[in-house]
Amino acid sequence: MNIDKQIKYWIDSSVSDLESAKILLDNGKYLHGLFWCHLSIEKAIKAHVVKYTKEIPPRSHDLLYLLKKSDLQLPEQQIEFLGLLMPFQLEGRYPDYNPRIPSVEMVNSIFSQTKTLQEWIRKKL
Repeated sequence: MNIDKQIKYWIDSSVSDLESAKILLDNGKYLHGLFWCHLSIEKAIKAHVVKYTKEIPPRSHDLLYLLKKSDLQLPEQQIEFLGLLMPFQLEGRYPDYNPRIPSVEMVNSIFSQTKTLQEWIRKKL
């Protein structure tokens, strides 16, 4: 496995997903935009899992689990933010799970925090 290629894949995907989140949020698709925020952070963390373990990251969407598999040391406030993002990991094929969509102000705050965290994670590579 080419470690550098794997890391580049996860980071490039993370950047693209954050761009998708912005497009969705700008068009009032808040739930789906927040899903892409979650996915962006998930992929950024997975880049660190690859860097640290030299293995393909686990097929998990649990941000806290993935964080433990990485070399990242997040401040407590950022760990709490991961918990805030977790409900937006949607199981799209199953209609029985519908997380509450936060206010527009909160959605904008989540996007801003996602962008800041993603940039911080990328700089740590």
